[in-house]
Amino acid sequence: MTVLVEVMTADGRPLPKALASARSRARRRAVTLVAPLLLFIVITFVVPIGQVLFRSINNDGFAQAAPSLAAWFVANPSDTPPDEAAYAALAADLNLMRRDRTAGSAGNRINDVVPGSRSLFTSSARAASELEPPYREALLAKDSRWEDPRLWRAMRAASSPYSADYYIIAADRQRDANGNIVPAPQERRLYVGLFAKTLGQSAFITLLCLILAFPIAHLIATVRQSTANLLLILVLLPFWTSLLVRTSSWIVLLQGQGVVNNVLVAMRVIDTDHRLALIYNNVGTIIVMTHVLLPFMVLPLYSVMRMINPGYVRAARSLGATSWTAFRRVYLPLTLPGIAAGSLLVFILAVGYYITPALVGGADGQLISNMIQYHLGASNWSLAAALAFILLVGVMVLYWLYDRLVGIDKLKLG
Repeated sequence: MTVLVEVMTADGRPLPKALASARSRARRRAVTLVAPLLLFIVITFVVPIGQVLFRSINNDGFAQAAPSLAAWFVANPSDTPPDEAAYAALAADLNLMRRDRTAGSAGNRINDVVPGSRSLFTSSARAASELEPPYREALLAKDSRWEDPRLWRAMRAASSPYSADYYIIAADRQRDANGNIVPAPQERRLYVGLFAKTLGQSAFITLLCLILAFPIAHLIATVRQSTANLLLILVLLPFWTSLLVRTSSWIVLLQGQGVVNNVLVAMRVIDTDHRLALIYNNVGTIIVMTHVLLPFMVLPLYSVMRMINPGYVRAARSLGATSWTAFRRVYLPLTLPGIAAGSLLVFILAVGYYITPALVGGADGQLISNMIQYHLGASNWSLAAALAFILLVGVMVLYWLYDRLVGIDKLKLG
């Protein structure tokens, strides 16, 4: 007959309960240790992203300045044409804007959807005290644009603080007079092409960094340790110099009368009257960003290459493989985790880079980050937030695709 004996701890508690209590205490200690980091991430990352998302769909510049029109829009269906009551509400709101000096903010909100609306609102608000019934004829006499169906459609949409208009604008689309989403005029299609240019240029810079970093990392991984340490210091040296200083140095090197052009002229490669345009264009952006981001590719590659046993390649050579075959079928596959990590890191950094394109890109070398900064400087926070959120979603989608195709568990940074 089997007799079950309950195992007790030294303090008289059953062993399973004691183990469960110990595991619970360990979890609480782990949560306590991680809590400051989680709080820091929430405050500095999650909350700002939430604010960006909120600002991209919230703009009350018109809704607060035009309460009478907002009430008329609520009381009438969306297909109701503006009647005398609507124009009376508009006249009352223009008087309110004149008194509170909010015509500019209200006009800015509508101007994002219908260009030229800001001047319409400010000029009409200045003359609002002179308006008399019938208000429709009075307002149309001041400016015939007040009967534009697109304008009234935009004001109806803006009468609510919440709107997807800025995502429509960011997709190079607009609403027509019937409220349908249609492509914007060719001269206003800015953002989709700029997104495509940013992604394509970031991919090209990533490829350049990989081509340049691979032999450098291989050299550092194969030389003796003292030489490797010296080379690593040279790789890390740019991190000890201000980004502005490095970028300014490239301006000195690449400008028309700079070092590079002067050397090429001295070597008679180019004529002094046909110096190369290497700065304040897309070429300058690519050169400088490649230099700035190169260490972020070298370090992950080196961290993986130094762990590869050189005997693998020697074994392949001893079995009859050529140098190229041994590299392609043995060495290169072993470096893929470093290639993937460096490429992902460089690409994400390049997509969001701002300082370098702003300083050396000129009008031709600007990326989507520069457009976001432009709208922030113009106080168009909602459109800047929409563009930033689309960029964030795009990067997250690429990260998700990388995880599905390669596996984030295979990514190695060291």
